[in-house]
Amino acid sequence: MVTSRYAIAWVYDYLLNNHALTRGVRLFTITPGKSIMTTTTSSLVHSPTFLKGDEFSIDTFALLKQDGSLFEGAVAPDLDRDKALRIYHAMVFTRVLDERMLAAQRQGRLSFYMQCTGEEAAVIGSAAALDDQDMIMAQYREQGALAYRGFSCDEFMNQMFGNARDYGKGRQMPIHYGSAELHYMTISSPLATQIPQATGYAYGQKLAGDGHCTITYFGEGAASEGDFHAALNMATVHKVPVIFFCRNNGYAISTPAVEQFAADGVAPRAFGYKMRVIRVDGNDVLAVYQATMEARRLAVEHNQPVLIEAMTYRLAAHSSSDDPSGYRSKKEEEAWREKDPILRLRRWLESCQWWNDEEEKALQERLRREVLETMKVAQKRPAPPLESLVTDVYDTPTPQLNEQLAKLQAHIRLYPEAYPKSAAQCSTEPSAQMANSSGTENGQGGH
Repeated sequence: MVTSRYAIAWVYDYLLNNHALTRGVRLFTITPGKSIMTTTTSSLVHSPTFLKGDEFSIDTFALLKQDGSLFEGAVAPDLDRDKALRIYHAMVFTRVLDERMLAAQRQGRLSFYMQCTGEEAAVIGSAAALDDQDMIMAQYREQGALAYRGFSCDEFMNQMFGNARDYGKGRQMPIHYGSAELHYMTISSPLATQIPQATGYAYGQKLAGDGHCTITYFGEGAASEGDFHAALNMATVHKVPVIFFCRNNGYAISTPAVEQFAADGVAPRAFGYKMRVIRVDGNDVLAVYQATMEARRLAVEHNQPVLIEAMTYRLAAHSSSDDPSGYRSKKEEEAWREKDPILRLRRWLESCQWWNDEEEKALQERLRREVLETMKVAQKRPAPPLESLVTDVYDTPTPQLNEQLAKLQAHIRLYPEAYPKSAAQCSTEPSAQMANSSGTENGQGGH
């Protein structure tokens, strides 16, 4: 009896050569003048010609000047007052949250933090152009997209402090948010893994035919990973509704973009995969919004994947563990502070008579108070029940997991001073702990 591999090979050979079975069927169609190795017809030349790629230089789409006025000939997107203010509120909230939580990390209240400062327009402007049912697969600097969709300050704090109300049950690092309700896939630390995952998820959306797409965010540093290239290739071959959103903020931690690649940014790479692409001023929220809205139309209506490169700047450090003074100058930072995306949008709102100084002052005071008060409450909440460590893998914990849990509890009893948050739980009956664990699940958790 032949193995399945050889059986398949035999059937293939039989079909290829047996005219009775394959009558009227062309397994391979070769048209004179066309190549079976490429998707287009290549002209013949008779001397070696090498292309440098200079012809792939890409312009930057921009609508809004820094003073809040439109460029000559530019037309603002169809954006009503309510939506414009929703975008602005999310941007200001993100800036306030970032400032307060970085300070909390410096005070020892939080172990780690990453800011979106300077990139709010790129993140929130693009999220606003989507349907709220579209999937977002973020990297780790897109908290603004989640805030735009309605993730509350309390939910942000519960995740960062990993308390009993954290949807991830304290198993993730701070800023690794996720929300099934808001269609925001839980963030994972390994760089660029979300990019091919977005292609796969979008393929499922294509099959479902529900008119939704997936957007995945990443930096230009992540675009140097192999996952980026695999994802773009799969997306164009299978024609899936996905938007690849690259935040080109100039630095992959401390490595400047000019030391990462010699080409004209990330956008020209799309040509290698025959993908639609646009470069946009990432500090211009109107341009980002319009570009993403059109990208979504192409993705959903025509199953055409799109690459968007948003040219922006990370005003803050890479993370709370980074010191940018070691690789860039204060003069460079100040030049980009003059291009603050929040200030640019505020000036445009004021020109539309949709915003004023009194409203700005009230918003700033309210958000600062909300962030500070919510942080104090979340920090005091208890840690997730210890027994929740062994749930969510099997329907019921296996004997091996229960044995490991018992050993952990015994270890904590021996050294309670080293585990102050968990020591009190070890004296509680297991059944009571499991009851507490079930109380943390409310259907809002991340994927």
